[in-house]
Amino acid sequence: MADVTQRTLALLVVLQSGKRFTGEELAARLDVPPRTLRRDIGRLRGYGYPVETRPGPGGHYRLAAGQAMPPLVLDDDEAIATLLGLAALGATGSASEGSIDEAAIRAYGKVDQYLPKRLRPRAAALRASLETMPTPAPSTSAETLSTLAEAIAHERVVTFRYVGASGKATDREVEPHRHIHLHQRWYLLGWDVVKEGWRVFRLDRVAELRVHNRTFTLRPLPDGAGTDYLREGIGRYRQRVVLTIDAPLTAVADAFARQDADLTGAEGGGTRAVLMLDSWQWLLPALAFLDADVTIEEPEEFRTAFRHFAARLARA
Repeated sequence: MADVTQRTLALLVVLQSGKRFTGEELAARLDVPPRTLRRDIGRLRGYGYPVETRPGPGGHYRLAAGQAMPPLVLDDDEAIATLLGLAALGATGSASEGSIDEAAIRAYGKVDQYLPKRLRPRAAALRASLETMPTPAPSTSAETLSTLAEAIAHERVVTFRYVGASGKATDREVEPHRHIHLHQRWYLLGWDVVKEGWRVFRLDRVAELRVHNRTFTLRPLPDGAGTDYLREGIGRYRQRVVLTIDAPLTAVADAFARQDADLTGAEGGGTRAVLMLDSWQWLLPALAFLDADVTIEEPEEFRTAFRHFAARLARA
């Protein structure tokens, strides 16, 4: 019976990914014969899990979403990831009422009831041992995030009051396309109907959000991805800086943890770092702590500034 239970739970964990699986794929992944798989599928249905089946060519199994789903089942690694994710999210923002970070804190304390009994002691031990350092960041409304997500899914136009960086408030009409999370901030990428162009909005500055019945057709994202467009906007008045650093990628990532750096392995070893900076001085703390040889590939003025700074250090 223990083997049957363990096998059924393993099947449930696979199906809860939301993907479609052929019978052959499931049988191979769980290492069971097709007949055993069909019996386990029947057991899940008997427990109330709505497993959909499509027979014939192109057939598959899929766990359908339902309004009365039984409790979520997580394996050990998923339980730990859930707790750590909630803890990290809860540590950002000011935990104001209705914010996504405040909701994460509440969910963090309730996660036990969604776990199998055998995992609850381990989850409780992890929660008791975990301490997170609060990260100052503006709180974002959980309702705003979920409302915009539904508008994106159903391709509906939204309107809202937006307070820009200057403090000026304007009314906006937007076709929402993507949520973006970058540098502890939540953003909305959308097509501004009035200005006829792509715009990025900080969600903590959005108020009086309304979703309308009017629909729109999704547009190809600028630069292929919303994060690329956002980064380009943030770095609009900065210079592209390329470095080759004689240090492992993980060490460089730690040194540039406060910078938006694109890191890749360099030919012949080391790390290639691409950043957008408005001043060469921003490189100094990270490079000083790395204690590794560095080649500044571009721009030329950064190389010149570093040579002058090196001369000043030598004179000191």
